[in-house]
Formats: sequence, structure tokens, C-alpha cells
Amino acid sequence: MSNDRPASRSDAMPPSSPESGRTDRLVERMFSGFGRSADIPVVRPPRPPERAYAPLHQSRAVSGGTYRLQVQQRVLRVQAESPATDVMTDLSRAAAVTTRPHATVNEARHTMVAQGVRALFVVESENVVVGVITSTDVLGERPILVAQQRSIRHDEVLVRHVMTPAEALEAMDLDEVLRARVGDIVASLRLSGRQHALVVEGEAASPTRIVRGIFSLTQIARQLGLPAQTSHDVARTFADIEAAIGG
Repeated sequence: MSNDRPASRSDAMPPSSPESGRTDRLVERMFSGFGRSADIPVVRPPRPPERAYAPLHQSRAVSGGTYRLQVQQRVLRVQAESPATDVMTDLSRAAAVTTRPHATVNEARHTMVAQGVRALFVVESENVVVGVITSTDVLGERPILVAQQRSIRHDEVLVRHVMTPAEALEAMDLDEVLRARVGDIVASLRLSGRQHALVVEGEAASPTRIVRGIFSLTQIARQLGLPAQTSHDVARTFADIEAAIGG
């Protein structure tokens, strides 16, 4: 009597062989990573050999020898055709000297004397520039007039009362300054009638631009070799500078 029972899966499969075992393991490895990241070895470039730190040669003064301090170099002398950056105070190289809007004009004057400058940036929190105050603002008639108008003492006049607000300041784009001459800067200051101009960088449409530097009429005069004036006569300073550069 024949056996009509259908063959089972185990009956239908041929006996295992070494070749079929290798094939099964290969298929298993091919699909074992499905659904997860495969472990791909990371190939890192070889690190360059580190250079050892080497001490520099050191010496001592010869018998009877001395050391002498370097004499401070004079301010760079410029001409009308010199690059404008020669007379720009670059704030990436020199720290900005600042004051606060609520400081008194006397405090601002003391800061100018201590730092050897004739102008201060007036800043609020996060170094936001809200104005500039100059020695003319501090020592001229403006504080006296403010004191009279507000019925306060002179030592109660604040920086914010006499400073030039930021929105009224002239500003030049750094890209243009890099191509300009000292004579161009003098002509620009003459046009605006101001002693100072900011140099800014960044996108023109940006609501906040970085103040990269500042031009000062007094500094330009000094670097042109003109004698310092005892009075704060801006018109005279312009006249002397323009005579020096032939403008």
C-alpha cells in the first residue's frame, strides 16, 4: 500500500552539505543588518607626528654689559596720500575706551585724562554704542548750558546730556576705508562738520553693525606733524590740516 502522505518540509529538503551550510550563513549575514546600521569600520587618517617643543637659546649679558629699554616709537607720520587706515584707531588692535550714559561729565573727563584720549564711546549693556562724547563736549560750553537749562549743578550733568547720539554719528564702511587716503578722510570730516567718524563693517542691511574703528581729527593733525592746540577750535584744526595736505 502506497503512502499518500505529502512530504514534509524536512522530507523535501536534501541532506545538508558543507556548501549549503556556507550558503545559509552567507544569506544570514547579508540580511542580518536589515533594519539597523551596519558596523562600517571608520578609517581615520594617520596623525602627523607631533613636533616636540624645543627651548630657545638663552644668554646672559657679557661682563660689564647692560640692558636698555626700547624707546617708544613716535606716532606714524603720514601724508595726504597715505592709506586712511594709517590714521584709524583700529578696535581689533586697540581696546575701545568707554563710559556709560549715566556717568557724569566730570567722570568722563577723568577717564579721558587717565587713558590719554579725547573721545569715549558711550555704551550700554552688551557693548551697544549709544553715542560718543568728546573732550570738546566735556570742556566746552555745552555742560554749562545744560546745567542752566535743567537747573542743576555742573557736576550733576551727565554724559547722555551732552554726547552725540549714535543715530547722529557719521559712519564709513570699512571696505571703502581700505581703499581711501588720509586726504579723503579729512574731506569727509569737513563735509559732515564733525571731529570724529565711525568705521563700521558688516552687511549694510543688518540692524546691528560692528564698529571696527574711529577717525579723530585731532589724531590726524598729530600724525601730520601739526603742533597740538591749547584750545578746542575745530575750524582752526581743519584749516591747519588742509593747509598741511594742500587741500
